[in-house]
Amino acid sequence: MWLWALLPVILAVGGSVGFWVVYAMAVANGSVNITEAFPYISTCGSYPPQSCIFGQILNLGAFIGVVICSVKYQQVRDYGCHSRLNSIGLVLGLLCALGSSIVGNFQQYNQLETHLFGAFMAFVLGVLYFWVQAFLTDQVKPRHGGPWIGPLRFSLSVCGSVLLIAAVALFFMKKDSEAAYCEWALAMDLFLLFGLFVVDFRHVGACSVHVKHRRTDQETRDIQVSTQTLQL
Repeated sequence: MWLWALLPVILAVGGSVGFWVVYAMAVANGSVNITEAFPYISTCGSYPPQSCIFGQILNLGAFIGVVICSVKYQQVRDYGCHSRLNSIGLVLGLLCALGSSIVGNFQQYNQLETHLFGAFMAFVLGVLYFWVQAFLTDQVKPRHGGPWIGPLRFSLSVCGSVLLIAAVALFFMKKDSEAAYCEWALAMDLFLLFGLFVVDFRHVGACSVHVKHRRTDQETRDIQVSTQTLQL
């Protein structure tokens, strides 16, 4: 179903556009002054009214991210790859989504420690998640997207790692504008990596959740008979 392929597109495009809308609102209402320094993403989303939009974007993005990571995990399993790496990838993806939600709900000027913890989960674990996906691309057959998808994911993962290290280093060097540039570039890099899942998800026909009952069929029949007897 092509609708599944829309999920990565919605996350990538919606998240990118949403971040820049928050930036534009922050600049327009004077919440940030770009003549002094280029602002961090979280700085733009710290003051109302854009803080409300910022939180909603990250909460919705976190929800879509959970769905994407879960479907991608099951797709890899269905192709016969039951490796521990796939399970690790799922955990990293879910924690990355949780971190994004924490960033949106705990603004940096209200709960700085919690906000930074969420940013660590979103960015660091997000980069690690896509490293796992880059390695899984070469392990899983069939590999959707042709021979280019593996090198592209690997290259974008390298870029994400470099930008993450640069952002942290520049932050501690008190070069806030340069660190902010790296943070924005890192966010766009992660959104692009999520968007690349469209080449995998367009091959997903359906996805369902099954409930496995703990009682045996005989126990179920006994309960039904007992219920009918009581009713009589």
